[in-house]
Amino acid sequence: MIGPLLGSRTKRMQRTGPLAAVPTPPNGGVLSCRVLDPVDEPVPNAEFAVSDTMGRKVIGGGTDPFGSFLATVPAGEYRLAESAEGYTPYRASATVTGDAPASLGDVTLQVAQPAQLPAPGDREIEPTHSSIAFTARHIGLSRVHGRFNAFAGAVRIGEDMDQSAMHVVIDAASIDTDVKMRDDHLRSADFLDVQRFPTLEFYSEKFTHRGGNRWAVTGTLSLHGVTRTVTLDAEYLGLGNGMEGETRAACRATTELHRDDFTVSWQTMPARGIAVVGPGIRIDLDVQIVPKSDLPFRLSRGARQWHP
Repeated sequence: MIGPLLGSRTKRMQRTGPLAAVPTPPNGGVLSCRVLDPVDEPVPNAEFAVSDTMGRKVIGGGTDPFGSFLATVPAGEYRLAESAEGYTPYRASATVTGDAPASLGDVTLQVAQPAQLPAPGDREIEPTHSSIAFTARHIGLSRVHGRFNAFAGAVRIGEDMDQSAMHVVIDAASIDTDVKMRDDHLRSADFLDVQRFPTLEFYSEKFTHRGGNRWAVTGTLSLHGVTRTVTLDAEYLGLGNGMEGETRAACRATTELHRDDFTVSWQTMPARGIAVVGPGIRIDLDVQIVPKSDLPFRLSRGARQWHP
């Protein structure tokens, strides 16, 4: 436990406890906690968020290697949320004053029940509730956000999830950053060269469980005439029912691509030598899959039949 740390707002007391070296302003206090698992082992890198009574985030971060966190905040009422992969989130309230530390002591996170996996069988991406977005640096400073508006895909769920496979086709010409001049340039031979390479394709037969609801989906991405191995960092979100009663499964996934790996190497340097487009492209996917229809999946630029 943390001993007396703070004096009153008008007079400081000498601190001798573990937080003696923590500088605290007269109108502030200390909020602390240690996060443990069910066998009393610390949970490092657990995420915490502290918000005020209006729900506005005040501070956030991760626990240290010993499962602890400490923050100095203005005196007041706070809500605390703790979360870690594979555990049920924990929420609590705390009152921080200027004359004593507010410690929640040891908080034990309970192991979360894993989300139910979809049943074996063929599924297809439901485009209305799915998105493929990207983020790239622009002029070395700001970020450009975009998306592909036309894509289709199928997933074959195996008897064991790690025996599953997926195939996704993206219409390269459907790239959209909300700026027509930039989009036309991205479609040109300087970048995607959509006349020669009308689609991007991802195919995977390797689903690897990383614990909790985290999965790695490793496959090959064909882009601009080049095929490379790519791994998606995926979070499975579970099952739900659609408006017509069909069972849907949802997930989020991210990966980082490098343009030069796919020979998309066009670059213009302004006068001061700052790259117009950065080399790294972050891809973010939000996907819902539904039972597959009997028809081949289609794109605006043609049809692609699912061949697992």
